[in-house]
Amino acid sequence: MAAFDYIVVGSGSAGAVVAGRLSADPDIRVLLIEAGGAKKPMNVQIPAAFATQFRTNLDWDYHTEPEAGLDDRSLYHPRAKYLGGCSGMNAMVYIRGSRHDYDAWAKDGATGWSYSDVLPLFKKSERNSRGANEYHGATGPLHIEDLRSPNPLSERLIEGMVSTGLPRNADFNGAEQVGAGLNQVTQRRGRRWTTADAFVAPASKRPNFTVLTEAHVDRLRIEGGRAVGVEITRAGRQEVHQADREVVLSAGAFNTPKILMLSGIGPAEHLARHGIRVVVDNPNVGSHLMDHPFYLANFETTARGTLANAQSPVQLAKYLAARRGSLTSNIAEAGAFFHTRSGEAAPDIQMFGAPAYFWDNGFATHDKPAYAIGLSLVGSLSRGQVRLRGADPTAKPALTFNYLSDPAEMDSMVAGIERAREVAHSSAMRGLTTRELHPGGDAARRPEIEAEIRRNVAHTYHPSCTARIGTEADGVVDAQLRVHGVAGLRVADASVFPTIPHGNTHAPTVLVGEKAAQLMGAAR
Repeated sequence: MAAFDYIVVGSGSAGAVVAGRLSADPDIRVLLIEAGGAKKPMNVQIPAAFATQFRTNLDWDYHTEPEAGLDDRSLYHPRAKYLGGCSGMNAMVYIRGSRHDYDAWAKDGATGWSYSDVLPLFKKSERNSRGANEYHGATGPLHIEDLRSPNPLSERLIEGMVSTGLPRNADFNGAEQVGAGLNQVTQRRGRRWTTADAFVAPASKRPNFTVLTEAHVDRLRIEGGRAVGVEITRAGRQEVHQADREVVLSAGAFNTPKILMLSGIGPAEHLARHGIRVVVDNPNVGSHLMDHPFYLANFETTARGTLANAQSPVQLAKYLAARRGSLTSNIAEAGAFFHTRSGEAAPDIQMFGAPAYFWDNGFATHDKPAYAIGLSLVGSLSRGQVRLRGADPTAKPALTFNYLSDPAEMDSMVAGIERAREVAHSSAMRGLTTRELHPGGDAARRPEIEAEIRRNVAHTYHPSCTARIGTEADGVVDAQLRVHGVAGLRVADASVFPTIPHGNTHAPTVLVGEKAAQLMGAAR
């Protein structure tokens, strides 16, 4: 049995941060465990190639249970399985969410999580190419940059968004979130920059830091009400690793509740049904699952130079020679935030403008040049759950999101599609838009639009809230990220969000990693 002070399970957007920060103290022994591998193939490094990772050995390849609100469809959920986790598979959009998210968390009992509390931690992580200011840092390990080679069509899409009444916004993470502009991305000189690049690689030569890859955590070891280690399977053999101080679960919104439940922490009736001894009866484990429903409106265009030719020899040469050209694109280049509901502090729709056809998670193709306008319902309301299929640690969990189960969500999605059509037919896009592919001309009236949404709405790959901050009555962890009822155990990933932030979830998850490291440092 190997012993460490801290064991961090999962090396994704938060776990890499926690492990890297903790290991900076040479007197602390840190073990980071990753189920996937350590190698980083080219399609992880090349920004525009992220969708080529889907349904490969780099992907956990999850699927939901049939979703009643989506015509009983089962939705595919990719999750990265290698060092850096989903920071290596996402679209690299650096959005922190709305300041109102964090103030609402604090108001609801998450002490220390208000916007004024977390802004310094966002800045601490960040090495923004624009330099430091009131909202941004420039000396952290996480590189944030403007796109090196934005597509000209993205600027036209932004002009179209502005023509619908939105202000120009050069910084969605600054004073105001509403508006339209280009997204900043987690890249370094045109190459994807993951949390493994930022936090694990610089720590890798520290003698007090151990990284195990291709190691699957089966369950936690809990003795006398305290987490004392983990049981893992590696290379077909079972191993036990001891944590003298704390275990930190950073396995993501699906696997963190799964590991908790396999360890006896969760809904007692559900655990008993699968023959698992109950350590802590907490029905909130795996509950409150949230995500952002996502619809992609696609239009044929006369524009030349869409990303359809991103993998051409010319573009590949540009990328290899200077890290420029279409392969540096994150696809979702343009962005906007706006309100469709009255009386809410944060905008409920996030719009993306992509100079490329994008449908069916990038698997579908189209034989003519096209562009996409994505609509992410960042003001989502529906809640679902993660549950076990059995006591086998290798079995994938059962995922139920209950997408679009709140009528207000459909109202927002319909309003978003209407605005996307306004953008497509705006004066800025005159002569560029030739045909609407999705939703298509048959979806002209409200009932037809709703039917199209239920047939084809997807999600923005943002599962969250399954081990959320709250009291013992409504949460899984307290504001210090300590699991209720078990000593020596914390959670640090997107599962702890009390509610899902209004925007992409990578930056808020990095924040959770920074916050966890800060809290654990203060506790020593």
